[in-house]
Amino acid sequence: MFDKILIANRGEIALRILRACRELGIKTVAVHSTADRDLKHVRLADESVCIGPPPSTLSYLNVPALISAAEVTDSVAIHPGYGFLSENADFAERVEESGFVFIGPRPETIRLMGDKVSAIAAMKKTGVPCVPGSDGPLGDDPEENLRMARQIGYPVIIKAAGGGGGRGMRVVHAEGHLLNAISLTKNEAGTAFGNDMVYMEKFLENPRHVEIQVLADTHGNAIHLGERDCSMQRRHQKVLEEAPAHGISEALRDRIGRRCAQACVDIGYRGAGTFEFLYENGEFYFIEMNTRVQVEHTVTEMITGVDIVREQIQIAAGEKLAYTQEQIRINGHAIECRINAEDPVSFMPSPGKITRAHMPGGPGVRLDSHIYNGYTVPPHYDSMIGKLIVHGPSREIAIARMRTALDETIIEGIKTNIPLHQRLIDDGNFQAGGTNIHYLEKKLGL
Repeated sequence: MFDKILIANRGEIALRILRACRELGIKTVAVHSTADRDLKHVRLADESVCIGPPPSTLSYLNVPALISAAEVTDSVAIHPGYGFLSENADFAERVEESGFVFIGPRPETIRLMGDKVSAIAAMKKTGVPCVPGSDGPLGDDPEENLRMARQIGYPVIIKAAGGGGGRGMRVVHAEGHLLNAISLTKNEAGTAFGNDMVYMEKFLENPRHVEIQVLADTHGNAIHLGERDCSMQRRHQKVLEEAPAHGISEALRDRIGRRCAQACVDIGYRGAGTFEFLYENGEFYFIEMNTRVQVEHTVTEMITGVDIVREQIQIAAGEKLAYTQEQIRINGHAIECRINAEDPVSFMPSPGKITRAHMPGGPGVRLDSHIYNGYTVPPHYDSMIGKLIVHGPSREIAIARMRTALDETIIEGIKTNIPLHQRLIDDGNFQAGGTNIHYLEKKLGL
């Protein structure tokens, strides 16, 4: 096992990693910007290193500073968390070239799955179901692109191969708009991602967003931990997640999950990962793979009892998976609400000093957060300040526990989106289960 790990992240995920390291007896190094010197994990880590000023490009995205911090602290491995450099193949490669262990997939795997065109091609080879589409990047022949769209059937969606977070995509409902949409998306992709490659897929009208959590070691073993429903989204950003997904049968879960696990073996995957699907009319359609720990990994931990971050670390250290597929059992239901420092109506960020914080408790309640009384939320980073997770023996009890936990949570001095979550938990369609990815935006009038 590693002697010391550098945590190349901030906020709640950095604290989550630190806790896993402590359980394993591993020393920790916290890196931080000048704006983050008072973060909870910085205070709790064995060592801390300031890596730059507040802007991410000068601190958390500063690869030389991160490598230097690992060198001066004699760290053995680097955990990237999520966001920032977690899916940056060049960073993973630089980490390993510098003599450290990257706690995540190999650089070549990150590259393979980071490009949506190559990812879809790889998944088709392994038998993972995909959305009907162009099966590769679109060329410059307008007639061929028009013919392909007719064959797929409108509406279609044009996506940037290197896109993400809802950027670099356009829906086309009629043939007359196709060529212009392709041109605009290519230009946007080249500017935003440095890669103007785009591809075409069938646009599913009312799908749900359902994803499969996987773990794979370096000894040829891979398992799945069931599915999560992440359909409550605003502008392609997840707001509330739950596991398991409402209405997915055990047989379907096992079939799609085992196929994802086998795909990990086929591509030589290492670590934790998530296969993201659109789910409509009883069918799964692969859209992308996230080669890191997800924000919403918590709900899977609650229903399986598997510590995903701990498994990440042990896999990176060369250990075999601690579980077989037959040992994984789905127990009850879990829901996660992402707590953001933002206005619950306008969604404008609300940085500032927290003057009062009271956190919820009770059976099945978990809060992953780095905030505390007197903590100042900086304006430089993502607005998420915590994740409220509940678990219950049934979905109905989980919803009831989440309602109580939200009512108990007090955060003053800044605005939060807790009122939005309270509306969602009391929404009749959410309570019935199975809402699609467009539901929240329609509810909000967006």
